[in-house]
Amino acid sequence: METDENALIEHLKQANPEFRQLMEEHLQYERQLEEFNKLRYLTSEQELEKKRVQKIKLRGKDRMAEIVKEHKSRLNK
Repeated sequence: METDENALIEHLKQANPEFRQLMEEHLQYERQLEEFNKLRYLTSEQELEKKRVQKIKLRGKDRMAEIVKEHKSRLNK
């Protein structure tokens, strides 16, 4: 089952420009969050930016999940 999901994600990265863009942004936001997590202390501005990035990353992840779900429903018809 998991390999089917991985294969679907790989297919979507190739075939769906929106999914590919979301995936690239997700990875970029993940790297940004890793940099914030390396810091011992965050300024209030850094804390706000970290929260903003987390929210954007989550929205993108939710949209990717929607695309996967839509694609699966089309395949099952």
